[in-house]
Amino acid sequence: MIRARTVAEAWEKAVLKCWSEGIETPTEYGEKSKEILGLLVVVDEPFSEPRVHRGDIYTAIKGSLKNYIEEVLEGTLDWAVREGKIHYTYHERLFNYPPKGIDQIGYIIEKLSRVGFSRRAQAITWIPERDMWVDSPPCLQRVWCTIRDGKLIMHTSWRSRDIFRAMHMNMLAMTELQRRIAERLGVEVGAYLDFSNSAHIYEKIYGDVKRFISVLEKRGGI
Repeated sequence: MIRARTVAEAWEKAVLKCWSEGIETPTEYGEKSKEILGLLVVVDEPFSEPRVHRGDIYTAIKGSLKNYIEEVLEGTLDWAVREGKIHYTYHERLFNYPPKGIDQIGYIIEKLSRVGFSRRAQAITWIPERDMWVDSPPCLQRVWCTIRDGKLIMHTSWRSRDIFRAMHMNMLAMTELQRRIAERLGVEVGAYLDFSNSAHIYEKIYGDVKRFISVLEKRGGI
């Protein structure tokens, strides 16, 4: 378990823990990875700064974070799913769950507006008949929300997680979703809990991680 005040701090701690404590295991892609089975990350203040870690080379790419958040929250790539160019988007699965187009985020908002302490306000992404045999099924599996002490708590569950390349932007997008839900409900944003069944760093980016850690050591963290 990792506990941190901010998203940036949480991601940094997750990378360092996976690098130092991860066990080298094979992957279905033919390369090794450093892996932790069962990583829980708790972010106490998701919108305290810094949210974006200055050492993340992937969010630093111009427009990458903005485009990803728009893909997840606005559905800017849902057209590609409809045309068969990509298998899924998180927006499609959360806001327009196939085949009936169920707005699961709308359900969360409606449920919690009626019963704020409900334990039933959740959304899922997995569609067995579509996802069981494809090469790249969704990593995010479930979003669960509830209200405690006037604050919206969000939990997310991930079956598989590329800690160095994906986790930071995942958390930034999910906490932005948390804020939007909280605003619709007229409550504050509370803690964000993020659980990965398999948290890992792929062998092909070991060099990037070593450089990241070297920079951290020189400047003393975030």
